[in-house]
Amino acid sequence: MNIGIMGTGNIAEYLLKSINKEKQVTGIVTAVFGRNQAAGKGLAETYQTRFYRDFNSFIKSDIDIVVEAAAVEVAAAYSVPVLENGKDLIVSSVGAFADGGFLENVRETAKDHGRTVHLPSGAVGGLDLLKSANALGGLEKVMITTRKSPASLGLEGISEEKRLFDGPAGEAIREFPKNVNVALALSLAGIGTEKTRVRVIADPSVERNTHTIEAEGSFGNIKTTIENLPMPGNPKTSYLAALSVLAALKNQGNPVVIG
Repeated sequence: MNIGIMGTGNIAEYLLKSINKEKQVTGIVTAVFGRNQAAGKGLAETYQTRFYRDFNSFIKSDIDIVVEAAAVEVAAAYSVPVLENGKDLIVSSVGAFADGGFLENVRETAKDHGRTVHLPSGAVGGLDLLKSANALGGLEKVMITTRKSPASLGLEGISEEKRLFDGPAGEAIREFPKNVNVALALSLAGIGTEKTRVRVIADPSVERNTHTIEAEGSFGNIKTTIENLPMPGNPKTSYLAALSVLAALKNQGNPVVIG
């Protein structure tokens, strides 16, 4: 399996190290696409791959699957062209799908071209549980409370806990596009962006990004808390988000699917 990565940041480098150096996946990263030429060339040299600044050259190379590991804007701009070129796709910036029309366009394009789009669980778990709970429409309430340090939210000068947002997931994604991808993932697995409630709290006392998920319905109740360590060198990204992409790659072609 030849893998292409869109992005040259922390998650991209983590995947390159895990795949090309540590051989954690049955496959190899043969191409990296991005706008940062210095970073891209550095990754290509370190991990023996090819760097492209031109998308057409990247997508026409000998890749079988593309991993978006960049930003919401990149996912929005290139998801459809990736599928139109006959490549499967893993999207880490699921916030791009806050636009229902875009989600439907991606869905139809994947169907028309016989491709698969995988949205990893990212920094949270329990997506399979929510899907099961809502299999017959019995999911009534979903709320996620995200608690992060001010630094991880790009804020300074906050010395005590402060609630930054309390509202629907769709609005949260627009307000915090780089920080609450988890909210949209929960919405897609559950009851949608308007019914899923999100709280975002800046808390200088926390050392880990914390997500508390609560759900109610005909199945019963759920309450689970995930405490994530950040990616080394990037406090805005949870380490688990990178691990979930790696897990998605390891599952490619797996004859037994759990969950």
